[in-house]
Amino acid sequence: MTQFNEYRGNTGLNTGVSAGEAAQDPGFYIQCRDLFKIYKRADLEVVALRGLDLSVEAGELIAVIGASGSGKSTLLNILAGLDRPSAGQVLVGSRDLLDVSDNDLVMYRRSEVGFVWQATARNLVPYLSVADNVELPMALAGQPAKARRAWSDELLESLGMADKQKRLPYQLSGGEQQRVAIAVGLANKPPLLLADEPTGELDSENADNIFEMIRGLNRSYGVTVVTVTHYAGVSQFVDRVVHIRDGRIGSETFSRPDYRRDGGTVEEEYVVVDPAGRLQLPAELAERFRRGGLAKVQSEDGHIIIDPPGANPRQHRSRS
Repeated sequence: MTQFNEYRGNTGLNTGVSAGEAAQDPGFYIQCRDLFKIYKRADLEVVALRGLDLSVEAGELIAVIGASGSGKSTLLNILAGLDRPSAGQVLVGSRDLLDVSDNDLVMYRRSEVGFVWQATARNLVPYLSVADNVELPMALAGQPAKARRAWSDELLESLGMADKQKRLPYQLSGGEQQRVAIAVGLANKPPLLLADEPTGELDSENADNIFEMIRGLNRSYGVTVVTVTHYAGVSQFVDRVVHIRDGRIGSETFSRPDYRRDGGTVEEEYVVVDPAGRLQLPAELAERFRRGGLAKVQSEDGHIIIDPPGANPRQHRSRS
């Protein structure tokens, strides 16, 4: 038998909720409902997101993981306003990114969301100093020089880069470049920070340091953070890990303290049930149903039990 704990966590999804009601929900900063993204190339259509449902609380720090081609980068690009969804609903703050003008989308990307890329060449201007890179987004937004310098100093101090303000990017290590990239992403004080593989080019020690700093900024400034990563150790730094597979959220993993170990944690994975009652089994369990077919579903003591039938009931159906 395959057994799952019943989960009513951060999905925040209810059937029959209108877009207007969802936009007024103060508890969630991001709400994706039945989200689709279809890319068309010549006569070929590629479905990157297949009815994805996800809600993220204001000030929450989550990591999105999944295999290559699962749709995680597509989701991040939509949340960043770099791509438009094909159908469904995606609310970020008070904006519906499915129905927003081009001008509003520019303002959204400029002031309401920060982005950290994996490749440092996309994050930093090579001929500007560290301080100038951080102040550049603020200058484009029209902030006065004194305010730019004060906020730049505070960010770089919190990231341990105060003594490297005058250096150029090529004079920094990979980990230091990513710290500056995070500062650039937070330059205009956006309520949302998105990071696409921020530690993909770093070793495990530097990766731990970067995620520790992201968590510190999340706690200090209350910024909502969504990061896409393949880093196996990310669960210890985030509030939850969201697993995406075939364009849908399949499960979520939470870490909790294990008092039987000194400072240790234990991870628990929960299958996500969408508003229509659908769920996606983890890959190792889905193998038991690899040919499709039927399964018994029942509830016992607050648990959902899914069990493949021992015999094919279709072969025993009554005939009149």
